Amino acid sequence: SGAVGHHGDNLAEKILSVLPKLPGHKTDVLVNMVELTALQTRDETCSIIAPGCLAQPNDPAAKALWESFMNLKQKEAVMEARRHLVEAASRENLPIKMSMGEVTPEQLSSYIQLFRNNLKALENHCGLLQLVLATIQTLKHPQTSKWDNFLAFERLLLQTIGESEMPSVLSQLLPMIKSYNERTKDDYTCEDFLVLLVYIYSVVGEIKCRKELDAAEEEVKKALVKAICDEPEPSPLLQKIT
Repeated sequence: SGAVGHHGDNLAEKILSVLPKLPGHKTDVLVNMVELTALQTRDETCSIIAPGCLAQPNDPAAKALWESFMNLKQKEAVMEARRHLVEAASRENLPIKMSMGEVTPEQLSSYIQLFRNNLKALENHCGLLQLVLATIQTLKHPQTSKWDNFLAFERLLLQTIGESEMPSVLSQLLPMIKSYNERTKDDYTCEDFLVLLVYIYSVVGEIKCRKELDAAEEEVKKALVKAICDEPEPSPLLQKIT
């Protein structure tokens, strides 16, 4: 996993970045298990149901699936999740209809539903179901589409850095730094910009100080400070930085 780059076409990296942390843990995530129950709630933070997680040391199928999340490309890993789910359902004689083609979160959800009313099947494949639910929740998460935007922008920046000087790269970034009231859900937040700046400067390496660079950096600083000051509720990270 890269600290600031979004280059990884790797499902494990996305799951670990997107889903909330499992309370009391640094490396595992919280998987919402409501879908496997008869409880109908729209509340994302429903805390009645115990959360699932990624660590499944006692489930060989889940361990194998997690390995493929780390080692395969995202598309292949999602197909692997479907294959494991279909095999588990067949073993439990659940009425599963295997479909070919691209795997969608909705398709995986419909397979998960088959296990819902069968306690024995639920118990036998609980670890596997937690990993598949983590996949579904990651693919549906708004942060995932933002991730793809990040990747496209990083590639564009790499190209620009190769063709032009740092000041022009910074002036390209400038109009995209927007205050809270001007931002839509697709715009970058202050944290997103800090990540991008770390990425740019680490890619460029050493830069010679010049007047144009100083001026461009000053403009970016001003815009960022304004954006940070305009945050109605600064995140813990921004509070730390200020």
